[in-house]
Amino acid sequence: MFALTSLSGCASPDVVKQQNDNSPLNATYVIDSRKIALVNGFSEMPAAPESSTTITTEVWGTPEYADLNGDGKDDAALILIHSTGGSGTFYYVVAAIWREDGYQGTSAVFLGDRIEVRNIAINNNRITVALLDRKNRDSFSTPPSVASTQLVIYDANANQLVQVARDFEGEADPARMTLPMKSWFWVKTSYNDGSVHTPANPEVFSLTFQSDGKLLVTTDCNNMRGNYRVIDNLVNIEQIMSTRMYCEDAQEQLFAKMLQNVSSYFFTSRGQLVLELKYNSGSMIFQ
Repeated sequence: MFALTSLSGCASPDVVKQQNDNSPLNATYVIDSRKIALVNGFSEMPAAPESSTTITTEVWGTPEYADLNGDGKDDAALILIHSTGGSGTFYYVVAAIWREDGYQGTSAVFLGDRIEVRNIAINNNRITVALLDRKNRDSFSTPPSVASTQLVIYDANANQLVQVARDFEGEADPARMTLPMKSWFWVKTSYNDGSVHTPANPEVFSLTFQSDGKLLVTTDCNNMRGNYRVIDNLVNIEQIMSTRMYCEDAQEQLFAKMLQNVSSYFFTSRGQLVLELKYNSGSMIFQ
């Protein structure tokens, strides 16, 4: 692992020129609603007005280049190391989309605190980060040793990264998991009669439970919106509305019917969300 050389102090003419160059190292990204403008892969700013504590952000390794949005131009995926002045060192993945006037950065997806990144790879619009993490019961003084991968998808319409799955070879902690913690992608639905439905395109069927009780749904045809209510482990999904595009051979209606029959939920130690269907008829699995 290495980081690009940090730049500090007043910007020289060479640095100003480099900042204007069309490079992912000179783009602006968003971490926790804060805009981070990199100059040659580095940013330093005060944590608060007149504060002596600084927030630093720098690029891990080098950007990985590939066409994320299908326009024939090379975009990039990067790992950012973000230090806020405390004991934590936070790692994020971001994308930089090629534009004529400069790369446009996305909001960041959190990877972990004091982890060890091993590799980043792009396949079409899918970005996979291989890393080492800790088991939930391990302290931060324990060196990361558990292999894990984080998959995110670049959504060209929204110009954002969508967190898909964390393949973790240790154990997740269901007690710390929540519905709004991420976007959930449909893996399969198993019915008690032995039948199983799986998505033909798993990356397009997602649920995003917003903290205000709104539910955002994407499918292989239309986008949907609805509401949800939670009492203990019971969940009621209601008032689902959809755009009206027709798509031949779409699984959208099947998926929507399943959602209308959801009655409860729980999380697994593999980091999955299970939505149980009414009358104990089956369950939907999300990652």
